[in-house]
Amino acid sequence: MQPYELSLTAAAAEIGARRLSPVELTESVLGRIEATEPALGAFAHVTGDLAREAAAAAEAEIAAGRYRGPLHGIPLGVKDLYDTAGVPSTSSSKVRAEHVPDTDAAAVERLLAAGMVMVGKTHTHEFAFGGITPTTRNPWDTGRIPGGSSGGSGAAVAAGSCMVGLGTDTAGSIRIPANLCGTVGLKPTYGRTSRRGVTSLSWSLDHVGPLTRNVTDAALVLDAIAGHDPLDPASVDVPVPDHAAGLTGDVTGLRVGVPTNYFFDHVHPDVERSVRAAVEVLVGLGAQVREVTIPYPDQVLGTEWGIVLPEAAAYHQQSLRAGADLYLETTRLSLEVGELVLATDYIKALRVRTLVQRAWAAMFADIDVLVTPVQPFVAPRVGETEVTWPDGSTESVDQAMVRLTSPGNLTGLPVLAVPVGFDAAGLPLGMQITGRPFDEATVLDVGKAYEAATDVVGRIAPVG
Repeated sequence: MQPYELSLTAAAAEIGARRLSPVELTESVLGRIEATEPALGAFAHVTGDLAREAAAAAEAEIAAGRYRGPLHGIPLGVKDLYDTAGVPSTSSSKVRAEHVPDTDAAAVERLLAAGMVMVGKTHTHEFAFGGITPTTRNPWDTGRIPGGSSGGSGAAVAAGSCMVGLGTDTAGSIRIPANLCGTVGLKPTYGRTSRRGVTSLSWSLDHVGPLTRNVTDAALVLDAIAGHDPLDPASVDVPVPDHAAGLTGDVTGLRVGVPTNYFFDHVHPDVERSVRAAVEVLVGLGAQVREVTIPYPDQVLGTEWGIVLPEAAAYHQQSLRAGADLYLETTRLSLEVGELVLATDYIKALRVRTLVQRAWAAMFADIDVLVTPVQPFVAPRVGETEVTWPDGSTESVDQAMVRLTSPGNLTGLPVLAVPVGFDAAGLPLGMQITGRPFDEATVLDVGKAYEAATDVVGRIAPVG
């Protein structure tokens, strides 16, 4: 096994035992980036020289007995939406082609303080406004998309081009690429992690979180980036448990909600079979299934877009006026549509979101977690714009990709995406586990239980 194939947890164990040096690990990852980038296009910028300097510094610190913990010396990919001091942070857009921040985003700052080694900036769909990530390909089949908007992070983690990828999630942008690329993706509770220094798509729906190889890795990163940030007005001052140390993988007696509506409507049979099989694995481990009805299903997408479009338009209004021709046409059109949303309609969408949040809170009175598909299909082919369902109806790929993930953003609840299998063509399938506010611990435990009982999680994509 090559060092780049290790998970964060496995690499940390080797580094901590002095059997692997951060320099050796970083060189292996940089070599993997060089080998795979022509096919993947996952990185907007590769910071090889900076990474080598950071790895050498980490190695010297560890040799001197100043080991910072399990993130020390671990390669990190940072979505290009995050500010990184002295490194271009372009949001994968010509609009910010010359943007080089002076400071790091809060999450980057915390991970670098923990000793992580940034190997590069990963591509996003321009300004996170889409689920395709057109610059990047899926490492399981390069004729397919990786999902988005954190597609670069999803592809890089799956391919072994970094152990951790930072992502953002406004309508599913961590969980979509995690699912389509076969990695773990964690969207924490809204307010659990700071958004400071992250370019906004929709400030009341944006979430910051990691994509990793396995569930323990996600818990370790969450422990580093979680916590109150007084400089982020959405940050919530609540206690942060030690998620990694508290992982038990014990789901005995846990009440697992399985929906009777919405989440299994218009999904590919392979997706439904794999998720229901994953639920049976949890039942075999002692969990109890409770059927639930998803409230306000017909209002989900209208409410999501009723918030995203005007908030994004407001954020970009000045730069759109100054250089509309610099935006991708699809991004520009979406922003222009956002300017047509009436203030009264935006306020109605906010009110409906409150109704949805209250109804989901009532639903969670009878369950501990909700288990559902992440995506209704495997990764679409590049250029594919429409999907036809068995009943003959059609749906745009863009809408289908956010249909099952948007509830997590509207409610702000913590959601973990975990691989549960592969289809006949070898493409990843996944489930998402949703929990109560700030109960990432239970969500991670369910994911850990499934991971330990199967051999699906943690595979490296062949890039082909």
